[in-house]
Amino acid sequence: MTPKRLLIIWHSRTGGSEALALAAARGASAAPEVHIDLRRADDTDAAALCAADAYLIAAPENLAGLSGAMKEMFDRTYYAVLGQIEGRPYATIICAGSDGTGAQRQLDRVATGWRLRRVVEGMIVITGAQTGAAIWAAKVIEDKDLAAAQQLGAALAEGLAAGVF
Repeated sequence: MTPKRLLIIWHSRTGGSEALALAAARGASAAPEVHIDLRRADDTDAAALCAADAYLIAAPENLAGLSGAMKEMFDRTYYAVLGQIEGRPYATIICAGSDGTGAQRQLDRVATGWRLRRVVEGMIVITGAQTGAAIWAAKVIEDKDLAAAQQLGAALAEGLAAGVF
């Protein structure tokens, strides 16, 4: 049987989304029948999206929307995969200073256009960074949030391996 492929796409400038994506990948790795493809948004192309059976997207919220690099990945790949990935499961992790819902909403609109199927409620991690210095500082994600990201990755991989998604 061909292993299922989980594509974890992330972008981070200050380390928060990267730490959450890595935690999710650690959780997903508990399902040996699932191949984890962990990629920066800059390194994600249409071929990687088409090769995946499911997606986990970890992105920061910048100015109430997706980070530019994550948005650029969607801009670059959107039409190349349109009509080829419908129905595939996805989950999201947003790392935000105070809210995260704007980035979540924007990401869900892209997923709706691709006709992906959300299988796990969106996870939003609030760092509390509100000053310029705090926003640009390296992020330290709380253990409880890393554990939740790890559980999300495990649940997504286990559901994929079991054929639930």
